[in-house]
Amino acid sequence: MPSFILPSLTLRGRLLLYMTLVSCVPLLVLTGLQDKLMRQQTESQLDASLRMEAEGFKDLLESTLAEREASAHSWAEDPVLRQALRTKDPAASDAMLSLLQRRYLTLNGIVLFSDDGVAVSASTPKLREAYAGGAEAVRQAAWFRQAQAGSTTAEGVEVEDPIYGVHVLPLAVPVMDEHNQRLGVLLAAFDWGQVGELVKPALARAQHRGHDSFSLELQGADGRTLFDTRKGAHDDTGRVAVVAVNGSDVRDVGDGWKFIAQLDPEEAYGPLNEMRRLVLGLAALFVATVGLGSWVLARGITRPLRALSEVVRRVVKEGDLTQVMEVKAGRDEVGELTQAFGQMMKNLRETATSLQEATHVLSETVAELNLASEVQERNVARQAAALQETQVTAQEIKQTSLLAAEKAETVLGVASRAEEVGRAGEVAIRDSLGGFQGLHEQSGEMAMRIVQLNERTQQIGGITQTVKDLADQSNMLALNAAIEAVRSGEHGKGFSVVAREIRNLADQSIQATEKVRDILGDLGHAIISTAKMTEQSHSSVAEGLEQVRTSGEHLKELATIVQDNAAAARQIAGAVNQQNAGIAQIFSAVTDLSSMMTETQTSLRSTTGAAKRLQEVAGQMEGVARAYRI
Repeated sequence: MPSFILPSLTLRGRLLLYMTLVSCVPLLVLTGLQDKLMRQQTESQLDASLRMEAEGFKDLLESTLAEREASAHSWAEDPVLRQALRTKDPAASDAMLSLLQRRYLTLNGIVLFSDDGVAVSASTPKLREAYAGGAEAVRQAAWFRQAQAGSTTAEGVEVEDPIYGVHVLPLAVPVMDEHNQRLGVLLAAFDWGQVGELVKPALARAQHRGHDSFSLELQGADGRTLFDTRKGAHDDTGRVAVVAVNGSDVRDVGDGWKFIAQLDPEEAYGPLNEMRRLVLGLAALFVATVGLGSWVLARGITRPLRALSEVVRRVVKEGDLTQVMEVKAGRDEVGELTQAFGQMMKNLRETATSLQEATHVLSETVAELNLASEVQERNVARQAAALQETQVTAQEIKQTSLLAAEKAETVLGVASRAEEVGRAGEVAIRDSLGGFQGLHEQSGEMAMRIVQLNERTQQIGGITQTVKDLADQSNMLALNAAIEAVRSGEHGKGFSVVAREIRNLADQSIQATEKVRDILGDLGHAIISTAKMTEQSHSSVAEGLEQVRTSGEHLKELATIVQDNAAAARQIAGAVNQQNAGIAQIFSAVTDLSSMMTETQTSLRSTTGAAKRLQEVAGQMEGVARAYRI
């Protein structure tokens, strides 16, 4: 039950609810368990009953068909039928088949076919004439082909046979000779309508039990309905069903058939549902009886409590303590509660009387205390105003001193920064002088190296001229050698070739020498230009070095001045800090005195407020005490 419902119920309602739950919950639990057990028992009984009917139907039909199939096999071994198939003379076989049909009334006819499907003999001439000319249809029939293979089939049993005019089960067996050679097929047409006669006892037993919806159904191994006690289309959804399956332990036509016994669930569980309604009705009657008894009991318990509640209500709303308790209660817990409540009313009357007397005395004392507090508060207020003016003046002096200290600190910081900048500038000038001096020395050394390079270039030019002169001489010698080779005739041809090659080499040397001389000329001009530029840079570096020396001297003088100013600023800042410390001590003392005066005022205000609140409380207590009639 939701938790928000219980607080809204009265005591009587909660007692009624609790007693009803305590009585009814076990009953409902037992009722549910009983219903579950009865349903399980009913289901077990239904399953046993339906299984018995399905198994009985299976055994009865199986034994009947097995007997007829065995009879057909024994008839197929009779010499009369073998002789009829060999001689095609049906006289003796017709008499035999007619006798068998009269003896076995469940058969609609017995026909003997040759192996090519021709009807040789039949139990009646009319039946033989019906198969005359239908050899092809016989050979195509499933029962004929299965018989030739040595087995039987139930195919076609659900359709009315056109020859017999009814549903028949073809029990066909092969006819074999003495050497186990097939001569033909013997057909025993079992009247399928006889199955309805077999199930009539089971239907009668179901009617006797009141199960009008009980039905028996036979399905083939492939699920086709071969027989059903119900006519027309029907829906088996939700029906209580038990299935018995014909096994294949003994090979016969019914292998794999399913025998289904079914019953409508409303009819199957009808007695259980009636019993359930009866139990629920009795449970509802019991709940109503328990509820009525619980209400009477709760009313007897809550009546005295209601009377006490009414007395309390008048005390709360009207303050009437003069009421007399007239509640009739027994000697149980409610009676003890009533007596205790009467004693409590008596004690309340005495307490209210004492409270009225005490509040009157308290009111007079609080009035005197309140007056003294007001006088003392006015005196302290005047002292606080004078001290406040002193504190304001001290605050102004402190602010002025702090401002002076801040300015002195600012000046001191600027002076320190200037001193640091001066030192840094002096160091930078010193470093710059060193750098310029090194640059001056490097530029002089570079000029010396360029002069040496120019000299080396000139020396290379002289060597190149010497090589050119040697090449000219080699060319001249090669020319002379060529002339001498011409003079020598045929013997000087080899020497002429060598002279020509030497002259070619001399020409190449002359050309290379001229290129080297041109390159050296360009290099000499470039070296001369570089030397001139180096001399100009050397002069510029010397002038810059002199200017840096002059700036360094000036910067040293400026640094000395900045240091003097920083020392003076430090002295001023020290004096201002000392003055600020003294003013701070004065202001701290004034502030402490002001805080003490503020605390005194706060205490006085608290005392005055407490006196006023005490006076109000006293008035309230007096009002409360007067609210009760004693």
